[in-house]
Amino acid sequence: MEIAALFRLQWEESERSYVLLYPEGMVKLNASAGEILKRCDGRETANGIIKALRAAFGNSDEVERDAREFLEIAYEQGWVRNKRDD
Repeated sequence: MEIAALFRLQWEESERSYVLLYPEGMVKLNASAGEILKRCDGRETANGIIKALRAAFGNSDEVERDAREFLEIAYEQGWVRNKRDD
């Protein structure tokens, strides 16, 4: 998965959080969303991202469930895309 071309993930010190920038504005992300999206670098699948999150934050079903739910929303919003979407 990767951040869609229209968007840019960036740390904003003034917001003390990651934000997702796009031509019409900005989405301020909570800590979990930032951790998920910063792993969407085009090299990993959703499963690979979830595996990395489980390794970093605890191998729990809750981590996996929350990450999958967020990735589904991010995909529906057009924030991320699968490389196979080409």
